[in-house]
Formats: sequence, C-alpha cells, structure tokens
Amino acid sequence: MTPPEAQDARQTADAPAAPPAVSVCVPAPETLTRRAQFLKAASARRQGTASFLLQARNRRDGTLGVGVGFTASKKIGNAVLRNRAKRRLREAARAVLPGLAHPGWDYVLVARPQATIARPYADLLQDLEIALRQIHGTPQARP
Repeated sequence: MTPPEAQDARQTADAPAAPPAVSVCVPAPETLTRRAQFLKAASARRQGTASFLLQARNRRDGTLGVGVGFTASKKIGNAVLRNRAKRRLREAARAVLPGLAHPGWDYVLVARPQATIARPYADLLQDLEIALRQIHGTPQARP
C-alpha cells in the first residue's frame, strides 16, 4: 500500500494544474428586526401572490445592502405552522433574492393562511420571482 503523500505527489505530477476557483461574493440579505423597518415597508409598494404578500420599499439611503423580513400572523395557525411558513419564505428568499433584488431595497414577505404552507415549493419560488419583477417593473419572461 502506498502512503498518502506518495499518492498525492504522483497525482499532482501527472495532472495539469487546474485554474483557481472563482467565487462571486454576493452579500447575504440583512434581516429586518425593528418594528419601524416593517412599518416603513408596509407603507410602500405591495404585490400579492397566491402564496404570500410582498411589501417592498426603496430606502434611498445610498447603501447597497438588501433587507428582508418575514411575517406570519396568528391567522396562519399555531406556532408550529407559523414557523413552518416563515422557514419556507426564508428559503424562497434565500434562493431568489440574490438574483433579482435591487440594492438599497427592503422586502417583507407576509405569509398567507393555508397557502404559504400548502403551496408547492417550486410555485413559491415562481411567485416570488413574478412579484419582484412586478414591483420593479421588469418585463417577465414568457413560458
């Protein structure tokens, strides 16, 4: 049996040098935590979808960060269902916002009773993409 050092040396000598991996660093959205941030977003633009309500506002403060908040009222159900709804919204935002969010904007996703939990995840992602495009006035791609 060959020692690991000898195997590594043999493999690196035979294989061509691979180019260094390029990583694009997209800043993660900041979580809205204060009530005032949620109220400001609630008084700005709104776009309803089948699975949630999207509230968005331009902060106009010159920062490039994106803020995101999640709300699930007691209409959604008990604590287990509210947390499930927020987890689903959080994952959808994590998947879609880096590509479609505009710098300097705050977004609040408000869960809808039964719809946020029961809607298939792929439809949840599609709803968020459509809502963001409508908020920002970006033309949608036709299927």
